Amino acid sequence: MVVVTLQRNKCIGCNYCVELAPNQFQMSKKDGKSVLLKSVDKKGFHTIKSNDYTILEDCEHAAKACPVKIIDVKSV
Repeated sequence: MVVVTLQRNKCIGCNYCVELAPNQFQMSKKDGKSVLLKSVDKKGFHTIKSNDYTILEDCEHAAKACPVKIIDVKSV
């Protein structure tokens, strides 16, 4: 299982995550911050759990590129 977590309130809107993992992230038109698609929000941590391992590599690239290090990717 792949677990991806985004701390959305700390997002600076750089757009790297969207460029590297467009199937998992998009930018909000309301506030210009990243949105983790199909995620569940718990106290500011937006999380998806997926059995689709094809998203792992793109999400890892997005996490590494994030200048504020608010994306966490784990393979469990």
